[in-house]
Amino acid sequence: MTDRAAVEAALAQLRAGYQADGYDLLVDDLTDGVATVRIAAGADACEECLVAKPIAEAILRASLRGLPEIKSVELIYPKDQ
Repeated sequence: MTDRAAVEAALAQLRAGYQADGYDLLVDDLTDGVATVRIAAGADACEECLVAKPIAEAILRASLRGLPEIKSVELIYPKDQ
């Protein structure tokens, strides 16, 4: 079982960058080694500041690399919601 606090801590610095652009990084689910992470847009979100989804997925995977129990990341972008 993945410790949610460990995932949140691993994403803390990355989350701060998203929040500076009006977004939030939310951990929706941790099941069977898959972290489901959602990027939520706030009212003042800078749409052109959001990198392409494949780049964001690579950044998330790199941020979670220190957690061997996380095998993959599913990213949900604002336009996917």
